[in-house]
Amino acid sequence: MTERLTVADPEAMAELGARVAAQLRAGDVIVLTGELGAGKTTFTRGLGAALGVRGTVTSPTFVLARTHPRDDGPPLVHVDAYRLSDSAELGDLDLDFEGSIVVVEWGAGLIEQLVDAWLSIVIERPTGAGASVTDSALAAPDPDDAPVEPRLVTLTGVGERWADLGWLHAARD
Repeated sequence: MTERLTVADPEAMAELGARVAAQLRAGDVIVLTGELGAGKTTFTRGLGAALGVRGTVTSPTFVLARTHPRDDGPPLVHVDAYRLSDSAELGDLDLDFEGSIVVVEWGAGLIEQLVDAWLSIVIERPTGAGASVTDSALAAPDPDDAPVEPRLVTLTGVGERWADLGWLHAARD
């Protein structure tokens, strides 16, 4: 099953993470796909906050995987697979897929050999949108001045666990 949503801003992306978190249990895997700056870590921050993880959820780019313990429930394992070349390298991280909730950024094409079911979330941001670039913007870019642009998010359930995404609509109503 596939669902497509438009997510207006970073706050809404974090809220989507919280909605997904309400469905998660040990053994669940989420694969996030999207270019740099699309909102993958923002989504995971919202998911982590809703799960009640200890500590701040930050991008695991330089450590490959971060485990975020919880006082009650399985830990959240946040993986950045960008620098991994195949599923064997992802497997070498020795992740506890059965006892954790695992979020893998850049995991498409790698996770398929390791688990039977996952929720794929593809985040697309517009290209060429926003204000035109000026010389002054190039000289001194200010991220706070960047336009907030909606994202198109496609959720696809793979495997029996994620065959029904009806909860996604129930959470909005």
